[in-house]
Amino acid sequence: MQSIVHLSQFKLMRIVGRGAFGKVRIVEHREMRKLYALKYINKEECIQMDAVLNIVRERTILEQLDHPFLCRLRFAFQDDDFMYMVTDLMLGGDLHYHISRQTFTEDVLRLWFAELASAIKYLHFNRVVHRDVKPQNILMDDKGHVHLADFNIATHMHVHKQLTSNSGTAYYMAPEIYKGNGYNEAVDWWSLGVTLYECVYGRRPFEYETSDELRAAIRRGYIHYPTNDRRVSGECLAAIQGFLEIDPLKRLGQGDTGWAALVRHPFFRSVDWRRLESKTIIPSYQPASDQNNFDITYDLEELLLEPNTISVQNRRQNRVKPQKSPTQTGDLTKRERDLIFIEENFKGFDFT
Repeated sequence: MQSIVHLSQFKLMRIVGRGAFGKVRIVEHREMRKLYALKYINKEECIQMDAVLNIVRERTILEQLDHPFLCRLRFAFQDDDFMYMVTDLMLGGDLHYHISRQTFTEDVLRLWFAELASAIKYLHFNRVVHRDVKPQNILMDDKGHVHLADFNIATHMHVHKQLTSNSGTAYYMAPEIYKGNGYNEAVDWWSLGVTLYECVYGRRPFEYETSDELRAAIRRGYIHYPTNDRRVSGECLAAIQGFLEIDPLKRLGQGDTGWAALVRHPFFRSVDWRRLESKTIIPSYQPASDQNNFDITYDLEELLLEPNTISVQNRRQNRVKPQKSPTQTGDLTKRERDLIFIEENFKGFDFT
């Protein structure tokens, strides 16, 4: 296949993030003079981690999505060594960066979590489950709006068929995932509740030294809510408890009547959802424009420690795909089969 975009069309700038399967760098499209976020994944490392299907699925899902509070895919391409996805750039950094440095009022949190709830509702309407909602995957733009990002373990839901894989970040995973009897999109509302709890109380509801203790505690679903914290209103506490309902069918936001219940909930009742989704509500918190909102260690790590860095010099657009008949492909190694799968399924994309 031939990509329709190439790395040489972008000016490479600083690194601003790291995910399980790749890094994120600010880039400038040379012709459009516009900044984007470039996620790049080394093919060999992806194959070694058995993550090829995840990356191809992430790229496919992102192309299908278009919502004001999701990081949208703008370009996708590959070359000999890397797969690339170019998305909207969020200069405000991730939510973890901000909540680890200060606490926020309920008015600020209300807007953030209404925006995230709107994004999750859209995903579920389109039969997509994110499965990794957490502060590190929530990105803020320069005006203070939040966006759900990082779809590398997202998947499609099928009617009357539950998911079974143990996917997610341990602290944010719902009880039904750990119970092992199958789960559905309700896990995203639980993760949103864990994130809201963390924003309010400055820590996660489940903190244990061993993974076995953590899993057992989440399966039980018992959550301690500090009763002497007068900063937390009854409405906010009720929203957290609604999202962290152990029964997925009763969880705030879930099911046929879940969205109506969320909109009517006292914590969200004052939200003008039409204005919210048109981004005409001005956030009361805006990230500082005169300072970095990212961890500066990412650049140093790549400079000092990383052997597999990217450069536009001498980079071929695609390797030549081996021509194999169906009978011959059985003789290929797993690595060769994975490389061919990437060539054929990680398709080029250009939104322009």
